[in-house]
Amino acid sequence: MTLIDLNGSMGRVDGGIGFALRHPRMVVEVKRSECLRVRGGAKEPALRAAELVIDRYSLPGAEVHVVESYPRHVGLGSGTQLSLAVARGICEAYGISASVRELARVVGRGGTSGIGVAAFEGGGFILDGGHSRQEKPEFLPSSASCAKPAPVVLRRDFPDWEVALVLPEPQRRVFGTREVNIFQRFCPVPISQVERLSHIILMKLLPALAEEDISAFGEAVNLIQHTGFKEVELMLQAPNVREILELCQRLSYGAGLSSFGPVIYAFPREPRRFLERLRDRRDVRRVWLTGADNRGARVE
Repeated sequence: MTLIDLNGSMGRVDGGIGFALRHPRMVVEVKRSECLRVRGGAKEPALRAAELVIDRYSLPGAEVHVVESYPRHVGLGSGTQLSLAVARGICEAYGISASVRELARVVGRGGTSGIGVAAFEGGGFILDGGHSRQEKPEFLPSSASCAKPAPVVLRRDFPDWEVALVLPEPQRRVFGTREVNIFQRFCPVPISQVERLSHIILMKLLPALAEEDISAFGEAVNLIQHTGFKEVELMLQAPNVREILELCQRLSYGAGLSSFGPVIYAFPREPRRFLERLRDRRDVRRVWLTGADNRGARVE
């Protein structure tokens, strides 16, 4: 949903809020093997995660099959979920007991937002407390940060509300060097923006979540889009993405840019009408309905 503090004047940086979804999802099958073999979708990041785990635990190899995946760098945390799924699968195959947070350190995830790691761990709605400036003195995305995953301040089940996801075209995907440059250019954000965002979260979004008031929750989501670092993320989108977001907000209780986007999430008032309106647009690659996942990753 959003990072909270990219000012750091209180001695901590990052922090974030977000929630886990049932779909899209990662499905990974892992077997013991004398060598490393990876097949299926998202082969490159799956291979990288497998190599890190095999090296860390001195294993002979593994056979990794990415059965189901979803696009990278669209704002849905695919890198974290795939890396942790591969790591957990290999450990399960070899009977290695390792916490999700330990595995996150092994595969290098959670150095900025702790939402993806916590979502894998237990699903639901998550508020994380960011990182100490002593541990992380610079403003960096997770891909360039070696900080440990942020502590979870709050985790609770998310209501059974329908969530629409919209994937626009064309996409200005933000990752790698470009993402690092954006953090360096726009941070620190003004403290007034951090205070404004914190106020929205503490006195509007969280009470609405506790009372399962979707109208107030949606209003808070709309307010967040023009506050703090989220405003920067939105500004960097293609013009049509901002136009689609405005349409989604008119058709829902609230809608926002997921992470760096371009995926938009919304809480539609009339799901069927929402789908019809968005599917009529040529600049929408995909739109679908899902809901919150309150369990986290599962091993079968």
